Amino acid sequence: MIRFTSVAASLLLFTGMSAYGETATSAQMKLSQTGSRATIAEPADHFTGRAYIDPLFSPVAPQRAGAAYVTFVPGARSDWHTHPLGQTLVITSGTGWVQEWGGERKTVHAGDVIQCPPGVKHWHGATDKTTMVHMAIQESNEKGENVNWLEKVSDKQYLQAGEHQ
Repeated sequence: MIRFTSVAASLLLFTGMSAYGETATSAQMKLSQTGSRATIAEPADHFTGRAYIDPLFSPVAPQRAGAAYVTFVPGARSDWHTHPLGQTLVITSGTGWVQEWGGERKTVHAGDVIQCPPGVKHWHGATDKTTMVHMAIQESNEKGENVNWLEKVSDKQYLQAGEHQ
C-alpha cells in the first residue's frame, strides 16, 4: 500500500496534477512585496496599549495558515485568548512576556519560538520597558476562525511575575 501511494503521488507530481485536481499551471505563486501591505493599529477591544499588525498572508483555500508581524510597544499586550488550532510565535526583535492561564509569566527574546497548543488560554506582549515584535502563525478552522478573544489582562496580572489567574 505504501508503494502504491508513493507511485500515485509521483505520478501526480510528474503529470503536473496536484492532489486537489488542478493542473500545476492553473495556480501561480503570489508575491506580496514588502511595503505593499498596510499596517493596522490593533483594536483596543482585544489589546491594551499600542500594538500594530503587519499582515504577511491570509489563508487561501485549501491552505489554512495565516501570519503577521505584531509589534507591541512597552506596556502593550493582547487580551487573554485561545486559538482553535494553536499558534506559533517567533520573536523577531526585542523582549516580551508570554503566559498561559495558571502558569508563570515567561520572558522571551529575539529568536525564541513559542508553540501554543489548541485551546490553551494565554496572552503575549512587550515588557513594561521594552518593545517586542513577533511573527504570529495560526491556522483557521473550517468556520474560518483562528482566535477566540477572552477577558483583558489586568495591570496586576501583567506586572505579576509569578503564577496567577
